[in-house]
Amino acid sequence: MRILARRLLLPGLTTLALTATGCSSAPQPPAAPPTSLGLPAAPAPVADGTRQLEVAAAPQDEPASAGMARVGAGKGTPEKAALKVASFDKATGKAVIAPAPPKAPAPSKDPKGSAPARETPSPGGSPSSSAAPDKPVAVGDVIASAPVPGAPDGLLAKVTEVGRKTDRGIEVKTAPTTLSAVLNDDKADGKVPVDPSTVTVEPLMKGVTFSWAKSQGLKFGPEGAKLPLGNLRLDVNAPIETAPGAPVSAGASVSGFVRLAPTVEFAYDGSGGTGPRGAFLGLSGDWASQWSLKGHAAATTGGPKRIPFAKLHSAPVIQVGPVPVVVNLDLTCFIQVEADGRVTLEVKQDVKGDFRVGGSYASGKGWTPVSTSKVESTPVTAEVAAAGKVKAALGAEAAVGLYGAVGVSAEFAPYLRGEGDVKAAVSSDGKASAGGAWALYGGFDLSGNLQLQLSLFGTPIFERRIPLGSLNREWHLAGGKAAVRRG
Repeated sequence: MRILARRLLLPGLTTLALTATGCSSAPQPPAAPPTSLGLPAAPAPVADGTRQLEVAAAPQDEPASAGMARVGAGKGTPEKAALKVASFDKATGKAVIAPAPPKAPAPSKDPKGSAPARETPSPGGSPSSSAAPDKPVAVGDVIASAPVPGAPDGLLAKVTEVGRKTDRGIEVKTAPTTLSAVLNDDKADGKVPVDPSTVTVEPLMKGVTFSWAKSQGLKFGPEGAKLPLGNLRLDVNAPIETAPGAPVSAGASVSGFVRLAPTVEFAYDGSGGTGPRGAFLGLSGDWASQWSLKGHAAATTGGPKRIPFAKLHSAPVIQVGPVPVVVNLDLTCFIQVEADGRVTLEVKQDVKGDFRVGGSYASGKGWTPVSTSKVESTPVTAEVAAAGKVKAALGAEAAVGLYGAVGVSAEFAPYLRGEGDVKAAVSSDGKASAGGAWALYGGFDLSGNLQLQLSLFGTPIFERRIPLGSLNREWHLAGGKAAVRRG
């Protein structure tokens, strides 16, 4: 099998796991009218210079590492600096700060589009001149950068020491800091779709393929031409262990796909003046899946058998005003089977809905989990033969965080469950009877936690993980009864 590792637009898949939460945590009445991301409505600014920052995707016309945001000596509002983090050593906290490369001017054309028009020099400089150099980096500066060499998940740090100048730039020592140190009293609230080209997919077994369609009309994979723009699809078609002695025609397998278009949700409200008043980090979006289980699955002992089949990772950069915020998404997709080795079944179902998973912070209340979803399931085919029980899940383990630190973890496993019960009796007069019943169910299990690392927003550190809670929802797909008498 060709090992595929491509940059794709993700959630969710980060969310397979995150896509079908199926129910919500207990609602808590807000203290004030909510904003679009569930934060309390902000009061009047408490400090001069408070701004409402735009939340948008990182610019596509320049390298993500071309510049960084900086707050001078930890005071004031963040501004984009004409500097970049050239490299970073995580073990020592040392970084090299260098001038950012000048942005190449886009060539303009005459009205007929026949040739580039000559640029008109701006006052005080030529068309090829770069912007004036930024102020040198200083102790106390807070910097935020997109992924760079040595920091693949971006960098959020405070300068603690300025060292020597080299041909690569100025060497500095840094210490970890928080978003509140760079966003200060500003506010932000927005949603950014995840670009398909930002996801790395690593298949872990044969029979896994992936496809995506980008908003610019670009397609990838065998199903790319069929996908709505901005969507990602992961297909799996894999055999599972068959019960001993089962006929060849009863070979067991799981097949299907998950399709989604995840969106990052980010909010921050620093208007309280002493740390964040509110914050939110999560994933949301629409999704659809279709999958089937058939055959005579082997008995399992010691708990369900789990088979990981793909790993996905993405570190999309969203721009919160001038600040590049790196959101890390990780997902491990798996097949999980429980069986007693006696039942043969064939079942297929369509599931679709929307989802929203994350953590919400409010001053005075702390962090609370957010987990909501609307799910619809339609059985396509369903048949159970013989007696026994079987349950198979196509699920995922997911993690969402900031700058490489996990903030929300969840495990979601939509499943199919079948059971049959056949009884027979024979009397001395030669009469015999047999009867039985069978049933098929669809459902999902969800569990997870909010992690300590959500304190990167500048909120108090958790004393312990906050569980999302173990949620289960199940619905009946099909069933029947039969009776036979002879003699």
